[in-house]
Amino acid sequence: MRLVLVGPPGAGKGTQAQYIASNLSIPKISTGDIFRANVSGGTDLGKLAKTYMDRGDLVPDEVTIAMVRDRLSEDDAQDGFLLDGFPRNVAQAEILRDMLKDWGQALDVVLELVVEDDEVVRRLAGRRTCSQCGRIWHVEFDDKKDDRCDACGGALFQRDDDKEETVRHRLEVYQEQTAPLVSYYADEGILVGVDATGPVEEITQRAMEAIQPFMG
Repeated sequence: MRLVLVGPPGAGKGTQAQYIASNLSIPKISTGDIFRANVSGGTDLGKLAKTYMDRGDLVPDEVTIAMVRDRLSEDDAQDGFLLDGFPRNVAQAEILRDMLKDWGQALDVVLELVVEDDEVVRRLAGRRTCSQCGRIWHVEFDDKKDDRCDACGGALFQRDDDKEETVRHRLEVYQEQTAPLVSYYADEGILVGVDATGPVEEITQRAMEAIQPFMG
């Protein structure tokens, strides 16, 4: 099965990607993993990407696409894959479609994790990071009564990108970039949405049931 996972920041894509890919026995391929592998492996694409990253610039689409192409051409992805973090916009979706078409392949389904904005803010703005061990706690879900890490006693702080105004801005950017992508796949007839609130296991079960009709 060839599957793309989309959803706003804080929807739990990383967690669900892992479980769904494991259930389907296909590799989970995220752009973050691809970048890290290329940079740490010192590949030509990794070196090129690093020049942009070191300057604090966004890595151009063509470099990202070349990395994705390389990864999808590896042996373990020939019978299927789960893509997380790519494509991010309609232009990338069209490039992915053409890339797969060249290989005689096509996407089977695009799974959208649906979460209300206020729930995303609740999840992300409630996170606190330990200044010593880096562990993440949640003021609500972990029932934190103080600002100390239960594991090492380090002081907890809120990362800038977890602050409410930043989270809401990230959601606006997501809507601008990804809402057209969701519409694009809906028009293709391969989009399915699942409610991504509740226990992790329940969301995975919903996801597996939703993609069942698209499985060959």
